[in-house]
Amino acid sequence: MKQNDTGLKRGIVQLAGHRAEWHAVFLTEAEKIKSCVGDIALQIEHVGSTSVPGLAAKPIIDIAIGVESSGDILPVAKRLTDAGYIDRGDQGKDGGYLVVKDAAPGVRILHIHIVEKKDIQWWHYLSFRDILRGNKKIRQEYARLKKDLAQKFPEDRYSYTSGKAEFIRHTLSGTQKSLNSDQD
Repeated sequence: MKQNDTGLKRGIVQLAGHRAEWHAVFLTEAEKIKSCVGDIALQIEHVGSTSVPGLAAKPIIDIAIGVESSGDILPVAKRLTDAGYIDRGDQGKDGGYLVVKDAAPGVRILHIHIVEKKDIQWWHYLSFRDILRGNKKIRQEYARLKKDLAQKFPEDRYSYTSGKAEFIRHTLSGTQKSLNSDQD
């Protein structure tokens, strides 16, 4: 994949039609990550919109690394930064511990979120991805929302991301309710 097919200048919101090559980028990066942290990382997943076939996305690959305990987060981040990734610190409940990769200064190509597998955030990453992959109606609603937000906030990634939060929360709460009722 050509470098200009993935990546977006920091702060800019621009959506691209889904590209099958995004999964290939994930697979390549996952191998690099495994070689750096394989003995600590329990699971490495392609998450976010680039992981959903048919969904437009910012051309930045999101990867979630699941670890056993919070004590594993900083050693994983350290190994990745030693390998050339950029440490962006703890993003709290909205992003886990974030490590990134730039194609050029200020041109982001990867977001790597390091979280405990027992953290609800891990469940959110995988569940939302799987819902979007499996439910065309929700995927289309989300695509419309993303398009509207991208038009409204073309140079404000924070507002774009914040604008998606309620949709994601609502979608995940419906899934959680469904799971709870299945257990009754």
